Amino acid sequence: MVRAAIIGASGYTGLDSIEIIARHPQAEVTYLTALPEECGRADKVFGRLKGKCDLDIEPLDMNKLTELADVVLCCLPHKVSMGFVPKLLGAGLKVIDFSADYRIKDIKIYEQYYQVEHTDTVNLENAVYGLPELFRDQIKGKNLIANPGCFPTGMLLAIAPLLKEGLVETNSIINNAVTGTSGAGKNPSSTFHYPNMNENIFAYGIGVHRHMPEMEQVASAVAGQDVTVLFQPHVGPFDRGILSTVYCQPKKEMSNGKLAELYNDFYKNEQMVQVCVGSPKVKDVAETNYCHVYATTAKGKIIGFSAIDNLVKGASGQAIQNMNIIFDMEETLGLR
Repeated sequence: MVRAAIIGASGYTGLDSIEIIARHPQAEVTYLTALPEECGRADKVFGRLKGKCDLDIEPLDMNKLTELADVVLCCLPHKVSMGFVPKLLGAGLKVIDFSADYRIKDIKIYEQYYQVEHTDTVNLENAVYGLPELFRDQIKGKNLIANPGCFPTGMLLAIAPLLKEGLVETNSIINNAVTGTSGAGKNPSSTFHYPNMNENIFAYGIGVHRHMPEMEQVASAVAGQDVTVLFQPHVGPFDRGILSTVYCQPKKEMSNGKLAELYNDFYKNEQMVQVCVGSPKVKDVAETNYCHVYATTAKGKIIGFSAIDNLVKGASGQAIQNMNIIFDMEETLGLR
């Protein structure tokens, strides 16, 4: 039985991680931590955990953590995580990190977008980007996995077949995506206050969103050449999910039939990616680890679509998928 600890268990991704592992036949949650003001019994902090988890969420004790866990899901904010990960790795634990601290390999780009000095460049170099459908062989047995961002997950799976086969121009990709409000995290703000968010939709992070360099880095790795992405996120009045619409310029004309054949062949062995006939819908993947994808042509462009749950395939579910791969377990355990 794999023993999992969760640091930052009082947030949305902590909650989803607990719920997924609670139904996992070969893993168990053994230790939960959070800031002192957010501690308490898990099923009191989150009523939906009643009957699923009665562990206490408590302040971090490294000695206790080391004794109780084999792997740590580090659900801490960007800039904070890199202060903890070296200690966890030093204690012999495997780490799946939810922040951006180990995703972006170019330190200057990370520091530009996150406005903080990177303090753990040694482990950054050894971290593996945890998008299983594209990097499964690199993930196996590794000690530090950089769990991908939610928007990059949606965008990359929407067009990975096109990038891998070199079918689209790499200097003109546009990713237009809409997320639910849980993407902003648990802490309340005036922007996402119910009267402001209800029946509303708006763009944000115009031209500067922090997931853009992550998209470009990973898309470039898949394509084998530099990829430029213009990314524009929006937020809509729903709890969870991301719909990504990715516009690409084809290098040569391609029929919809050939696109469908390409996508079905590329994802034929992927249990968590399902190719649709028609545009994916956020509600169809809510509270699941599935990604629905579809590609079509319009006005001389190829448009790739994807729908994911931002908290599951975009965060906690993907982390458990990575955990399963690290420990050589069946990849979908706990995720169906």
